[in-house]
Amino acid sequence: MNIEIKKDLTSNWFKMIQESICNSITYLENNKLTFKSTIWKRNKKKDEGGGEFRILENGKIFDKVGVNFSKVYGKFSKNFQKKIPGAKKDPRFWASGVSVVMHMKNPHIPAMHFNTRYICTTQDWFGGGIDITPSINDKNEKKEFHKILKKMCDRHNKNYYNRYKKWCDEYFYLPHRKESRGIGGIFFDYKKNNFETDFIFIRDVGITFQSIFEKIIRKKIKRKWTYKEKETQYIKRGRYVEFNLLYDRGTKFGLQTGGNVDGILMSLPPLAKWK
Repeated sequence: MNIEIKKDLTSNWFKMIQESICNSITYLENNKLTFKSTIWKRNKKKDEGGGEFRILENGKIFDKVGVNFSKVYGKFSKNFQKKIPGAKKDPRFWASGVSVVMHMKNPHIPAMHFNTRYICTTQDWFGGGIDITPSINDKNEKKEFHKILKKMCDRHNKNYYNRYKKWCDEYFYLPHRKESRGIGGIFFDYKKNNFETDFIFIRDVGITFQSIFEKIIRKKIKRKWTYKEKETQYIKRGRYVEFNLLYDRGTKFGLQTGGNVDGILMSLPPLAKWK
């Protein structure tokens, strides 16, 4: 398949899933809140793509949720191109993706994160994942969450779940704290076995994430919470901030490739605390 067709297919899908997820979120908020949309360009003087990030804040369910779409292209800096597959000799790249981060008002509902992306250098590959970060432990929720992910992965390859779960556990880990960010999920990168089958999997990841967050929210939205539980959530959010600023690949990639700073840092919660 022609690489330009691949780029169009993937970027169009990422834009579609952004729209679908935003519609679900506003529906859950009873259509009483709307997203604030910001359209940005990577380079105002040259055509190097850009994107749109949408933020919804101070809802009955969401303290803050960001849904970001990007499609950028250009050249890597000399220092950064050495770290990217297929870019050592040719610094040109193309990248598109969608990312979602949800910080909830109710501390019984976990923070949730999803992203999928497609990157082209002299090579091309998919990456992404789903993970959730509870403030209050819920063994049943953890079991059900991983059961859904395994079922989704098994539809495509029986080896995916164990491989991507392990990758997620290792990736979302804070070495300086010696603790995991949350209860894991799946994480994958450099996925380039077969474009057609990989793209089907990528679409299923997005659809599954939408189903997961709707199910968790509807189950827990009416659960009562205390001031102490909210304070626990603020401390857990502090861990979330530490990971995203110190270790997150997407944050580093976005900043290194001239992405919109506000869009990149939309993952940060509106309020966090440290002891």
